[in-house]
Amino acid sequence: MPLARSLDDLAQILREARRAQGLTQSELGDRAGVRAHHISNIENGVTNPTAATVLSLFAALELDWQVVPRATGARIEDIF
Repeated sequence: MPLARSLDDLAQILREARRAQGLTQSELGDRAGVRAHHISNIENGVTNPTAATVLSLFAALELDWQVVPRATGARIEDIF
């Protein structure tokens, strides 16, 4: 699984995981307790999800949120 270093990365990871499991946005929403239109907005970069929402979606997709150190020399400006 790739690392998410931006909201675009997060959106792509969520979309790919959902599709790999054959779930619609509505089905994922039912599992995670999140409205399908909100999932659509997250996947399309329209909204910034809260950590609680991301954790709910990850749990529904059986994904882990892991925090790891950045490579030496990486700067925040390199991410955005």
